[in-house]
Amino acid sequence: MNSTELSCSPPPPPSLPEAGTKASRRPRSPDADDKEKHTHIRFLLSNTAAGSIIGKGGSTITEFQSQSGARIQLSKNHEFFPGTFDRIIRISGELNEITKATKLILEKLLNEAEENHDVDNRTKVRFIVPNSSCGAIIGKGGSTIKSLIEESQADIKISPLGRKYAGFNDRLVTVTGSLEEHMRAITLLMSKVAEDAHYKPSMNLPFSYGVGYMNPPAAHTTNYGSNGIGGKHTSIEVRDMQCI
Repeated sequence: MNSTELSCSPPPPPSLPEAGTKASRRPRSPDADDKEKHTHIRFLLSNTAAGSIIGKGGSTITEFQSQSGARIQLSKNHEFFPGTFDRIIRISGELNEITKATKLILEKLLNEAEENHDVDNRTKVRFIVPNSSCGAIIGKGGSTIKSLIEESQADIKISPLGRKYAGFNDRLVTVTGSLEEHMRAITLLMSKVAEDAHYKPSMNLPFSYGVGYMNPPAAHTTNYGSNGIGGKHTSIEVRDMQCI
């Protein structure tokens, strides 16, 4: 073979790790990382508010999903949270997407309430949280929930353990305040439950509570009683902004 010819000999095989050494780990794919960031939030809406969020032919909910990047789902109009006449809305995605979607929804409901002259400066939203995750919100001796109230300036209460329904282990976290206070509280609450190992698996649970819990108690408002946890005020009356 003359000097102008190229060698066609095969390249040497890759070297294997020496005995007793570990091969380097394969880097995690972006898809796996993105999936870990995903979480969700659930709260209650009246039928009227749910219709407003859906919009004509689903136009409003489609627009909100497009603007926020989050997925927004609603229970059917005859499927209520146990003990209420309220439907369940679930927003899933990354934390910033959930925050954007929640703000869009609350702003719309607040604006409609103002147009109807039916608004209070401090309105309330009831969030659904698995009982197993409530400890992350309460903290040792109530330290975490006190900190959340101070930082957000919202009133935050967790329904008593006795207000659970057979077969379900969810509790209601009621946030009362202005829109700005709501958003601060939601951001803080989401950061706490997103870190909780018990919260993420709840994304895989059935979304709806089914038709078997359609009849609410006589009183529509929640009476937290002496066992209610949290709360900046001993009692507070707020008007329905179609978020409860």
